Amino acid sequence: MIKYLGSKRLLVPALGQIASAAHELGARTALDLFSGTTRVAQEFKRQNLHVTACDIASYSEILAQCYIVTNAEQVNLDELETILQELSVLPGKRGYFTQAFCEDSHYFQVKNGMRVDAIRDMIEQCYKNHPLYPILLTSLMLAADRVDSTTGLQMAYLKEYAQRSYNDLELRIPELIPGTGNAARGDALQLVNQLGPFDIAYLDPPYNQHRYFTNYHIWETLVRWDAPKYYGKACKRIDARDDKTKSSFNKKPHMADSLRQVIQDVNAKTVVVSYNNESWVSAEQIEAWLGERRFESVQTFNFDFKRYVGAKIGIYNKQGKKVGKVDHLDNIEHVIVAGTEQLINKVHKLISQS
Repeated sequence: MIKYLGSKRLLVPALGQIASAAHELGARTALDLFSGTTRVAQEFKRQNLHVTACDIASYSEILAQCYIVTNAEQVNLDELETILQELSVLPGKRGYFTQAFCEDSHYFQVKNGMRVDAIRDMIEQCYKNHPLYPILLTSLMLAADRVDSTTGLQMAYLKEYAQRSYNDLELRIPELIPGTGNAARGDALQLVNQLGPFDIAYLDPPYNQHRYFTNYHIWETLVRWDAPKYYGKACKRIDARDDKTKSSFNKKPHMADSLRQVIQDVNAKTVVVSYNNESWVSAEQIEAWLGERRFESVQTFNFDFKRYVGAKIGIYNKQGKKVGKVDHLDNIEHVIVAGTEQLINKVHKLISQS
């Protein structure tokens, strides 16, 4: 999967145990409302749940169409491999991607930016309405991520090219999953009333003011392929300044009310919320909001993890001068589960044994 701030890679085993326990007790459908890279949605799908993955980002919708909607057992792998080989030998060409992200900024080496331009144009021209379209785009996104020059965020690039950026772009077949699911794109507050019912819903909302739309603006542009005007040293999309791309979950005065509203509105028998101790609301607040739903039981499981790599570097101003210091290197991820007593007991047993 792509490098992603807020990724639940380290929590996936525990979330998979929760999904497995729910499935053993009869759960068949699941919702991942803030899906991001779909990492959790993929795990739920592997636990034999029919998953709906939802997010406001265009790149997340493509990832969901690839990993959640697509049934691996129905993909013609020979055809997919042939197309990827044809795309891989295309000669590179200078286009929007090369100019914006390799010349006006330095997220990628020019040689790889030119190949992205050529491959992305061909995918749009020849495979726009092809069932393999989301898989091809996902393959390209993953390939670009493997040769980027960032710490994982696209708000800035490294002063010196990362060693991996010198590698050649390589298209690979994504790890597809058997089974089917759904993908939805839109604001969680607006969509939550339209989705469901579900047996289990997973909520992983933004924690603070940092917006994924700007943190991963390159993937948004790569998927939309709309050549937007851009601004600043980071070459962010001009529409990043528009109110329509800003979420109430990134605004401290509104975030708590928004999360409480989603918790009240989500139509699910079991609700799982993950949050961390650096966020604007506390685990106790979330427990109280879930308590208003009158579930049989609400329990919080805590996990200690190392902070994102950027936290180890310190704080720098626009001139590159260090103006801050590292505060702490660890944080606590809270996983709050609300459901039946039987489910909570089963989850507690599974997690305590792992």
